[in-house]
Amino acid sequence: MPVDVRKPGLSTTVQDAGRNGYYDVGIPPSGALDQYSLAVANHLVGNPPGAAALECVYMGPELVFTEATVVAVTGAELAPRVNGEDRPLWESFPVAAGDVLDFAFIKAGARAYIAVSGGIDVPQVLGSRSTYGLGALGGLDGRPLQQGDSLPIGGAYAPAAGRHLPADLRPTLSKDVEIRVVMGLYDHRLAAAGRESFLGSTWTLTPVADRVGFRYKGAELETVEREAPFGAGQDPSNIVDAPYPIGSIQVPGGVEPIILHRDAVSGGGYMMIATVISGDLDIVAQSAPNTRTRFVAVGLDEALDARGAYRKRARRVADLFS
Repeated sequence: MPVDVRKPGLSTTVQDAGRNGYYDVGIPPSGALDQYSLAVANHLVGNPPGAAALECVYMGPELVFTEATVVAVTGAELAPRVNGEDRPLWESFPVAAGDVLDFAFIKAGARAYIAVSGGIDVPQVLGSRSTYGLGALGGLDGRPLQQGDSLPIGGAYAPAAGRHLPADLRPTLSKDVEIRVVMGLYDHRLAAAGRESFLGSTWTLTPVADRVGFRYKGAELETVEREAPFGAGQDPSNIVDAPYPIGSIQVPGGVEPIILHRDAVSGGGYMMIATVISGDLDIVAQSAPNTRTRFVAVGLDEALDARGAYRKRARRVADLFS
């Protein structure tokens, strides 16, 4: 059964768990920026956790269903409505043939995930249905949804309306967040005062925040004076080109740190002063412009413990709906 797009929203794309294994040739993983919310939405409608769903940013789409099915919406506080009547977040609900799903104004967070029982059944490209817009890969013709599109839906796995996620497993959405980072690989380029400013300042997310990167404003970071090495530019943040991990933080010109996310390029010539731990990338994904952010340095052991806690929470969700 197809789902027809009456209005596309601000930027709505098909995303799944991601396209892994090709970053070394310049193709980023893409996939949902908030992986936890994607997985929960899928569990609620009986899909595998990494099935393809819709990621919508700040403003939801308007969708018309041609057959009865089950839907769930998670992530940002973007309340769904069916034929103008409110439906709950973090809970699966039925839709009938001819029903229209739309959304109220966003109240918190940045990205909502819309899962349909059976998953969005667009073709796989390099093992994933995720949209990589810069490369025009995956999703629906490699781009965000447009008015008049029709989304194919796969066969339902085990649709069940009324499944809900307990409150203690729902993430908190705030305008004041702490993001844990592991310092390096190029934090030695920061002067002591620059490192202190990076970790001691409250940064504000600018409107320049998308699937490629999140740019912050705040203090200026002092760097160590040096003679630029052969192959690097004269900007104090320039290095000889190196790979960029997902979550790495670069600071062109020493101002406005940028967190690279799941559609970022795989390498370049800016120093990476820190990397967001994997367990906090979802927090970055749900940050809206003007979110006040503090970066907290942690060691590798704490980062690994956080990853373990993240995976444990994901297993708790899976066990609830198994």
